[in-house]
Amino acid sequence: MGRSLGKYSELLYAVMRVVVGLLFACHGAQKLFGVLGAASQVSKALQLAAGIIEFGGGGLVALGLWTGYAAFIASGLMAVAYFMTAAPRGFWPIANKGELAVLYCFVFLYVASRGSGTLSVDALTGKNRRA
Repeated sequence: MGRSLGKYSELLYAVMRVVVGLLFACHGAQKLFGVLGAASQVSKALQLAAGIIEFGGGGLVALGLWTGYAAFIASGLMAVAYFMTAAPRGFWPIANKGELAVLYCFVFLYVASRGSGTLSVDALTGKNRRA
């Protein structure tokens, strides 16, 4: 299967980057603006910081602008979020409800290592950054 889809790997990476970035930005929008079924959490300093990183970083990743930097910061945020909220409830992410944080952490780490790729603002400006 990999060989037949291999010719689309750049396009599929760009689609994944946009979708993951937009979904992450939605988490930030919930915290910052109280939309999408959640109450605003700007009165809590950690939630405000997380919301800014999620909304801003997710938007940057989706756009493909400074993607490596934004994804690296988002990956770190998700690692911190996992160890602060899920890990104290048990070892296994599937049991402690931390699998989404782990998944985001490693997807963003991959995006940080890969850079903006095609269909990105960085590619359009000739500044396709890898980190």
